[in-house]
Amino acid sequence: MFKGTYTALITPFTADEQVDQVGLEKLITFQIDQGVSGVLAVGTTGESPTLRWDEHNSVTETVCRMMKGNGHSIAGTGSNSTAETLKATEHAAHAGADAALLVDPYYNGPSSLEIRKEYVEPVAKAFPNVQMIPYVIPGRSGTQLLPEDLGILSDEYPNVRTVKEATGDLDNMARTREVCGHDYTIMSGDDDKTFDMMTDGRIKAAGVISVMSNVTPGSVQKMSEALLEGDTAEADRLRNAMAPLLGMVGVATEEKTPYGATTVKARNPLPLKTLMNILGMPSGPCRRPLGKMNQAGLQIVLDNARAVHSAAPEIFGPIGDFFGIDIEARLADASSLDGLAY
Repeated sequence: MFKGTYTALITPFTADEQVDQVGLEKLITFQIDQGVSGVLAVGTTGESPTLRWDEHNSVTETVCRMMKGNGHSIAGTGSNSTAETLKATEHAAHAGADAALLVDPYYNGPSSLEIRKEYVEPVAKAFPNVQMIPYVIPGRSGTQLLPEDLGILSDEYPNVRTVKEATGDLDNMARTREVCGHDYTIMSGDDDKTFDMMTDGRIKAAGVISVMSNVTPGSVQKMSEALLEGDTAEADRLRNAMAPLLGMVGVATEEKTPYGATTVKARNPLPLKTLMNILGMPSGPCRRPLGKMNQAGLQIVLDNARAVHSAAPEIFGPIGDFFGIDIEARLADASSLDGLAY
């Protein structure tokens, strides 16, 4: 069912950190205009941890309504509480979502066995007409649904036949393919791993749930389509053109303090929303406790954006056309950076 590019959409905020409904609808329309396979509402990129449930549900409803007839809608409904996940998935089902994304339960750290039996199974049983996509991301969740348990789930539940794989471990992905079979869908959860996951014969990923397709939806979609069609040369060209962005989902720098240097790791969606603000797209701030880049991180985002635009202006071209933005001028104007760093 799932192949190609699905954009893990940001949640744009106003300056006072309220959901920017007008901006949200513009971003979804841009995704549709660029031909993505679908859109994910309120995943990690959409700042699900800091959205109130009424906001969470409203964003899901907007994505489902606007994507109807234009591509698949996926609702981020996972949490570290099965009761909350059941409630959110019920809402998503009524809103018309094609699938629910179930992130591994974070912080309380259930075992893979518990994730299968006490989390995914109850939701899959309750909503058999909604596709369930387990989201395996141990770097965020501190736990991991293992390939063997994915295999059991795929055997027992026809609506659990896809995984979003963000372990970064190609051997783990290959084990998932071995256990789950050739008709099981593996989706990349890491932009910079997508090419390898789709070309590795042990994995054969079908596409990506992408962060950077917020700003490059057409190019990421074309890359995934080229890989599905076996045109690795064209896919490699697109990957190289976007490379400075694909590795920028997280940005690590050093910060000097009176007590020595510390590592500052700006995590998704902070670098992305910083880039979108620089480019003039609907975005706004992140919600606390996410804050701003440091100066070194902001410079990396700016330098990478300039490098991409200089080498391959067609990558950001659709943003300029759709939003009426002069990309060259935005990247050259120091005022575009105002308020984006500490």
